[in-house]
Formats: sequence, C-alpha cells, structure tokens
Amino acid sequence: MFCEHCGEALSENEKFCKYCKNAHEQSAQQGQTQETVDTNINSSYIGFSSRINDLAFAKYVNNTNRWSGIFSIILAFATVIGFFIYGEMSSEMENPQALFIGLGIGGMFIIIALFTIISRGKSKTWDGKVVNKKIEKKRRKKSTGDNDYYWKDFIEYSVLIQGEDRKISKICVEDDDTVYNYYQIGDRVRHHKRLNSYEKYDKSTDSIIFCNACASLNDINDDYCFRCKCPLLK
Repeated sequence: MFCEHCGEALSENEKFCKYCKNAHEQSAQQGQTQETVDTNINSSYIGFSSRINDLAFAKYVNNTNRWSGIFSIILAFATVIGFFIYGEMSSEMENPQALFIGLGIGGMFIIIALFTIISRGKSKTWDGKVVNKKIEKKRRKKSTGDNDYYWKDFIEYSVLIQGEDRKISKICVEDDDTVYNYYQIGDRVRHHKRLNSYEKYDKSTDSIIFCNACASLNDINDDYCFRCKCPLLK
C-alpha cells in the first residue's frame, strides 16, 4: 500500500503517512466501514442467558416427559390388542403366541420411553466449543412396503462440539443447512441439562435464534418462542 500524497510505501494499518504526515484516505475508509459493521452488533446478545432459569422450561420438560409416557402406554396397548386380534383371526399364528409377541413389543415401547425420560433427567449442563463442521452425501435403504427396497440419497449437515471433558457431541440435520450455517467453528456454546439443547455465547450478529425447548426457529428480536412460548435465550 502506498501513500496517495507522496507515494511512499506504507503498512496496511497506518492511518497517517510517516513521511508527509497526511491522513491516509484508504485507512479512513476502512475505519468508516468498521464503524458501520459495529452498528450491526448488539452487545446485549453476548453471553449465556440467565433466562434458562425461567420456570417455563421446567414446565416444558415435565409436560414432554408426561406425554412421552402417555404415548408409549397407548402405543403398547394398541400393539397388544392388535397382536391378540391377529392371533384370533389368523391361521399363521395363534394365541397365546401372538399375544406374547404383542406384550413383548408393547413392553419395549414403554422401556424405550422410560429410558428416554431417565436419560433426559440425568443430563448435565456443560460448556464447549464448535471444533468442526461437515457436509456429507449419504444414502439409506428404504422399503416400498411391498417387500421391495430402494436407495434414498440425502445430505447430512453436522456440527461437532467438544465439551470440557474433551468428548465430541454432534448436531446432525438432513437436507437442511440452517443449523450448519448458524454455528461457526470456534463458537462457544453451552449444553443445557434436561433440554439437551445448545446455546451460543455470542449471538450479537445473528438474525435468527433457535428455541432451546422445542428447537423452533425464531427471529432474534422476539422474546418468546412462537410455538411453545418459552423464553428465547438471548
């Protein structure tokens, strides 16, 4: 870079020429640009929000656990009844064999729900950092329902977060890069217990924010999630 007035060579960050003492116009323009960028930064959105202590989150988790239990019981009951009816009407399998199979599958649904509720309660709050992001083309085998299969291609967007214990957690979304673009490598994040969701430390330049309860996408200017009405952590 050269001085516009005397032509002497200057370093990039010099605002005044050390030879002719005149102001360097390009540096002044850079200062104006930086000032413009700074006006788009909301410093109040920097830091982990204390709104996580709002009772709305505890209520949301309790409601989620309750509905998970109710749904698993309904599903288990329907499975048992379905297999019992199948055993009574089918010539391929009779009761009590069909009934026992129904009880086994129904019990599995309840066990899965209980395991999910217990693991949610045992989760912890911890801090971490985004260490990598990946875009991978993948495929999986899917059934057509007629004993036939086909391959479905999809793109997996993943964000890798390293916690305080050096363990890596991954956020994966298929065919949607919104979460992928929301996080940048180096971002500080906090994992919130029971909710099992992440909060960014610096949200000052963001235009969107995810609800830490139901994961719905909201405008950064909103205070509460439009879907579940929980406070947005900002």
